[in-house]
Amino acid sequence: MKRFLAVIALGCAAALPAACGPDADTPAAAETPAPVEAAAPASTETTTPTAPAAAPAATGGEPAAAGAPAFAVLYPGATLDAPAVVASSATGPGGLATYTTDADPDAVIAFHRGKAEAAGLTTSMAMNQGDARAYGATSADGDANLQVVASAVEPGRTSVQISWIAGR
Repeated sequence: MKRFLAVIALGCAAALPAACGPDADTPAAAETPAPVEAAAPASTETTTPTAPAAAPAATGGEPAAAGAPAFAVLYPGATLDAPAVVASSATGPGGLATYTTDADPDAVIAFHRGKAEAAGLTTSMAMNQGDARAYGATSADGDANLQVVASAVEPGRTSVQISWIAGR
């Protein structure tokens, strides 16, 4: 449970600076940040890196909430933990949802990356740490964005937090 809460806090910390940043009309906000990969902690375990999934990973999935954009969907077969929280602001409608799935965190992130890229978003953040994976994508104008954090919570189960802003 502590690991899950830490992953959620990490995901929120990554999303908050973007929500509190300069107005989208300013030059600084119009720049798209380069992808950032966090270094993995030192470990005695041997892991095999996984390549990003190809386009087939982007098929399927139901909207995370009514009216959610095409890139804000649930992994196929996932179960929402509770109804999504949705709101609207000057930058457009958005929301936050949490769900669980039998897929591993790498497959979940590959699926969401495929959905984001198919919708025209580009990677703005990626992180792998322990059993947690995080991914962020932003539209070229900076109005729309997606944040996904996926963490293995028990053997064969992954907990996922997805947040989005659809843009104007």
